[in-house]
Formats: sequence, structure tokens, C-alpha cells
Amino acid sequence: MKKLLLTIALVVCAFIYVDAQPRAIGANLGYNVGFSYQHSFGEANFLDVAVDIPQVNGIGGIVTYNWVDPFNAPVPWEYKGSWNWYLGVGAAGGFYGLFQDVDWKGAYVGVAGQVGIAYDFWFPLQLSLDYRPNIGVHFGEHVGFNDHGFYGISLGVRYRF
Repeated sequence: MKKLLLTIALVVCAFIYVDAQPRAIGANLGYNVGFSYQHSFGEANFLDVAVDIPQVNGIGGIVTYNWVDPFNAPVPWEYKGSWNWYLGVGAAGGFYGLFQDVDWKGAYVGVAGQVGIAYDFWFPLQLSLDYRPNIGVHFGEHVGFNDHGFYGISLGVRYRF
């Protein structure tokens, strides 16, 4: 009975902690068209989970853990809102060649990175410019190790809540 009460107390505390952290949801537009969810862990770290549709010919996902201002070099800004830059690492994977008749079809798994800059308005809107390179292994008709994963420069528009 004590273990059950302790487990319930830990779960409740975890939900309270998660609910108190800032989040953002939105879209990325660029090489990929995708949807993004960010979950902050304080002011210095956040998790970015994105589902992308690269060139409307596949589906992929990228999860990165990001550090805000990792080298303690903030963007000087004295007006409303704030500029932040971030750097992250994570994993990527997906399928390509799904929606068009092409001779390259398969799957992709790899290591992803992310570097970007974001402007947080004084109201709950965030604009960002991201670059998410990744490198990994392709499986399918052309098996190999290269950097043709789901990546590119994209403009992010997110609602912060």
C-alpha cells in the first residue's frame, strides 16, 4: 500500500512539474513542411519534436534536445520581446518515396542536430529560423550511409502557451 501511495504521489508531482513548463506548438516551412512541438525545461533547455513531410514525398520525425544560449553569448536586445539562439542534438527517422512514382524508396534512421535563432514576441508568438542537419543510414532500394535525411533550413511559426 505504501508503494502504491508513493507511486501515485510521484506521478502527480511529475504532472504538476510538466504542466508548469512553457510549451509551443506550430509549423515549420522550408525544405520540409512540418509540425513542431517544443517543451521547455526551465529557461535554458527544451525538447523539440517535429513531424515533417519533406518535398511532399515522405514522412519523417526529428527529436532534439536543445540548449538555449549554450555558450553564454546572448543576443543583445532592449525592446519588447526577446531573441534567443539554440543548439541541439537528437535522432531522426522516416520514410521517403511514398507519394510519388520515383525509383528511390525506403527508410531513414540517423543522428540529427539543430541550430537556430528565435524571436519570442511579447504576446504568445514565436518566429524561428532553424537548420537541422542529420546523418544516418538509408534502407530500401539504395542502402547506404549518407546525409540525405530530412533536413534543411526552415522558418518556424509557433504559438507559445
